[in-house]
Amino acid sequence: MNQPPQASSQGPHPPQPPPPPPQPPQQPQQRGANAAEAQNLNQIVIEYLSKKGYAKTEAMLRVESAHIDAEGRPIITRVEDYPDIMHERAYSFLKDWIENSLDLYKGELRRLLFPVFVYSFLELASNGYVKACKEFFEAHSPEHEALHSHDLRQLAAISLLEHVQHNELAKLYRENKYRVTLTRTTFNLLTYHIQENEAAGGGIITRSLNDHMQVKITPEHPTTFSTRDDTGLGEDEGIPGHVSGHRNEFSGEMASLKLGALPMDKEFIADVEERLQQEDANERQATKQEESGLNSGVRSLLDEFRKIKREETGDSPMREDIPLPPYKGADIEREVKLVKESRSRFNLVGVPAPALPSVCMYTFHNTNDGLCSVDFSRDSTLVAGGFQESYIRIFSLKGTPLVSALPTENHTQPAPTSRRLIGHSGPVYGVSFAPSNQYLVSSSEDRTVRLWSLDTYTALVVYKGHDRPVWDVKFGPFGHYFATASHDHTARLWSTDHIYPLRIFAGHLSDVDTLAWHPNSAYLATGSSDKTVRLWDIQRGSSVRLFSGHTAPVTALAISPDGKTLASAADDATINLWDIASGKKMKSMKGHGRTSIYSLSFSVEGTVLVSSGADNTVRVWNVNHGIGGKQPAEPEPFNPSAPAATTNGAPPAAGDTAAKPDATPAASGTCSPDHMAAFHTKRTPVYKVQFTPRNLVLAAGAYLAA
Repeated sequence: MNQPPQASSQGPHPPQPPPPPPQPPQQPQQRGANAAEAQNLNQIVIEYLSKKGYAKTEAMLRVESAHIDAEGRPIITRVEDYPDIMHERAYSFLKDWIENSLDLYKGELRRLLFPVFVYSFLELASNGYVKACKEFFEAHSPEHEALHSHDLRQLAAISLLEHVQHNELAKLYRENKYRVTLTRTTFNLLTYHIQENEAAGGGIITRSLNDHMQVKITPEHPTTFSTRDDTGLGEDEGIPGHVSGHRNEFSGEMASLKLGALPMDKEFIADVEERLQQEDANERQATKQEESGLNSGVRSLLDEFRKIKREETGDSPMREDIPLPPYKGADIEREVKLVKESRSRFNLVGVPAPALPSVCMYTFHNTNDGLCSVDFSRDSTLVAGGFQESYIRIFSLKGTPLVSALPTENHTQPAPTSRRLIGHSGPVYGVSFAPSNQYLVSSSEDRTVRLWSLDTYTALVVYKGHDRPVWDVKFGPFGHYFATASHDHTARLWSTDHIYPLRIFAGHLSDVDTLAWHPNSAYLATGSSDKTVRLWDIQRGSSVRLFSGHTAPVTALAISPDGKTLASAADDATINLWDIASGKKMKSMKGHGRTSIYSLSFSVEGTVLVSSGADNTVRVWNVNHGIGGKQPAEPEPFNPSAPAATTNGAPPAAGDTAAKPDATPAASGTCSPDHMAAFHTKRTPVYKVQFTPRNLVLAAGAYLAA
């Protein structure tokens, strides 16, 4: 049988048919058709299950089909069903609504964004959504940088449950409620919106409000004027912590305060007046003046004392509440000296603005960045510095020899003009002179406080009580008592004749960094890293005022001589003035750029405040500007090219009076209108400023080598 011829493998290939033309991309109509087919298929399956009686399977398929779109992807109907993105959706939902609200409500509603952000972020970290947690923080943290940069730096390190459990700031937010104040109208608007949009994120916002926030509703009407300014938070906004002694738990009223001067002992007044009469007689005899007066227009010492002596008023604390040792002859002599300085005082009160003070700057050289603390004696004759190398050095500002009462301590002749006190085993973070100039007290990283004699320049007592480093120490205005601030979150009250603390002031949520005594010695102010200031009653040991408004740790405090105004400064580069009686913020002052502020001091009249900081300046502020009168105009701009107004002094033994001040700060940014002048140094951060009884400003810092 004949076979058909077969093509040889080596022969030419027959021509292949052309490839099919490329198919056009699937059109929307085709995708819609596929979606319709999928829906029809689901319907067919559901009908089949229904006929066969598989009711549970049919119900499950109906539920699943209802949550799938045409492409087979799940439809998000409630953000709570997707825990990794629900906080992002809820926060964006709230933020978008707030930004689209009327300006009348926008200022109040924006106060909710930061607490919602923080608690949402911590919830993501606690539930283990590491990627979502980081993305949420990176996306929304920049919008809170202006007011909450300090907290954001600490929160940035959190991404796991272990971080949340051990981070101090995270525990602070989780264990306390964030306070926000809203008007009734704004609160009603908020609740209506989140209830109407519960599935879109309103439910999560409601849960945050209930679990983590304390909303205070006020009856006022909303206005475009916000109580929050560009330097701090709104009134009573933030986490106050435990309200220990801040308000009466039952009546809601603040504890009443006795802010008047502590009255002098009547026998002490009589002895001082007798001594002043002798001084007046000696001056008249020396100047050959009549008894009617010394010089024309010059007040006698006795008249000056009667003008400034502390007498009992209705606002004065009882002397029995603050036990003091019996007065001595040295106390009378010191009071006579204060009267003389008061009569010779340079009066800074002026119209329309106070006069500028003179500043005497002392610069510590060759410290190798080891100077930790500085203090001047009340009579302006001594300055003490605490150093990283665990010792204290005392300098004579007049250059006179510091002779010890112990012959064994006078190793050289003549005696040196500076003394080194050795005893601590860690950096000395705080030093303070007693008003009598007989003692110096110091605090250290070694958790101890030491009392030093300025007669013998030796250690007298070691006080132990804190279990962490002691950051600050201050003698009270009448001596005998002193207070300490520590890393253990407490401040303590001591007396020189007891080795154990008399009071422990517990209530701050973080380190207590700085202290300030009230002039009547009945109250103590403490500033903390928890960004609050507390006022403590010395007699009862309780907190009677809580001042919250800073956005960074509080670094410096000062109370005006009349005892009515508190000034606080923080790492947020702002100075806040508070009315102590009402607990309200009077105003904020800004001028140190973005640097820390180290020290504050009021003038004798209380009308001028000086501050110093890391921007190498001493700045002068008008306390009364913008308070109770016409509001100031626009802030003055900084002038970066402004020349320095002061030069650094020689070694601390010789001061150098500051030159003409510069009225415009030399830093970038803006300065509030109550800023009067700036005294500049070349490369010396100013650690300490202090008004003397004659209204001269003493300042000290350590020169930073290039």
